[in-house]
Amino acid sequence: MPGKDIGVESVAFHRKNRGKLAVASKVDCGNREGLSLAYTPGVAAVCMEVGKNPDAAYDLTCKWNTVAVVSDGTRVLGLGNIGPLAALPVMEGKAVLFKAFGGVDAFPICLSCKKEDEIVKAVENIAPSFGGINLEDIESPKCFEVERKLIERLDMPVFHDDQHGTAVVALAGLVNALKVVGKGKDAKIVVSGAGAAGIAIVKLLHAAGFSNLAVCDSSGILVDSEKLPPYKREVAKICGSEKAGSLADALVGADALIGVSAPNIIGEKEVRKMAGKPIVFALSNPIPEIAPDEAKRAGVAVFGTARSDLPNQVNNVLGFPGIFRGALLVRAQRISEGMKLAASYALAESAGKVSKDRILPLPFEKGVVGKVASAVALEAQKSGGARLRMSAREIEEELAKLGIG
Repeated sequence: MPGKDIGVESVAFHRKNRGKLAVASKVDCGNREGLSLAYTPGVAAVCMEVGKNPDAAYDLTCKWNTVAVVSDGTRVLGLGNIGPLAALPVMEGKAVLFKAFGGVDAFPICLSCKKEDEIVKAVENIAPSFGGINLEDIESPKCFEVERKLIERLDMPVFHDDQHGTAVVALAGLVNALKVVGKGKDAKIVVSGAGAAGIAIVKLLHAAGFSNLAVCDSSGILVDSEKLPPYKREVAKICGSEKAGSLADALVGADALIGVSAPNIIGEKEVRKMAGKPIVFALSNPIPEIAPDEAKRAGVAVFGTARSDLPNQVNNVLGFPGIFRGALLVRAQRISEGMKLAASYALAESAGKVSKDRILPLPFEKGVVGKVASAVALEAQKSGGARLRMSAREIEEELAKLGIG
């Protein structure tokens, strides 16, 4: 908003509301009958039922629709390691988005522990209250092991949104951007950034059938070497780059750049060496890898950022509400690679008629979350260990009951 300081406005907004979340009761405890059913003595029968059959918790408690948004505050937005208390406004906001877009009841959990195993243990200990775990703003490489261990130990969806939410939305945007410029999966794609988001993007692109890939960290092109950390070596093997070099070297002849790295690291000179009709997703936020006016002068055909004030916002809010909504709907035990791909393709399809300024729908558009959730729920029954079996029509009916079209 021109002429306004969004930071000052946001602090005033939060102070006025004293946060963004509240707990609301579904039942009336204003009389003796209601109180006796919701609490003692009636609730004892519900406890006994769940004790005999743990799966009954999904029908008799809030577990079926509740997600923990968990962070240790070590990598918050572009602010870095600001700690769990300072991270709380972001986690609270994430919970609001879960509810507003996916009808999911989410709760912020900011942990004072920082060590990998302490985080894993803390989440394991609170898991019985939740139907899913959304990890958020945990520094890499720690985030990879935290997620891996929790997926192994918990019988519920565990999803690090900084990794996979970004990858799902980036793939959806890329699919449509390639349609706009008339290119396909043989396009050369360069990913700038080998942190949580960059690693996940490379893996998902590879799973989607893209084979001409290169990934760069701050030192340049990743080439398979025993000197690389395991998480970087894994994607270096996927990309198969044999020649070291800089990001500028990698961009020569490239059809697309997906940047999840740092502000202002490329300019017109580098973009002009890309292939004709180049695609650039400059997702460093709030300052992208290249300024929009520079990208335009350099001839970028499709330009996307993470910002909401520019066209083609590649934003996780297009992904995680529908992904969790679909997973919770069929009580998926995990979020598989197939479910992520299904979410990407459903999101890409939701954009409708695409153009250089519209490769993704807006988060507010009706039907987006429903399409993603349906695709994820159906795929979960194939690959995600879903506890419930539902037809496409039954899924649609359940989403309608929740007010999600």
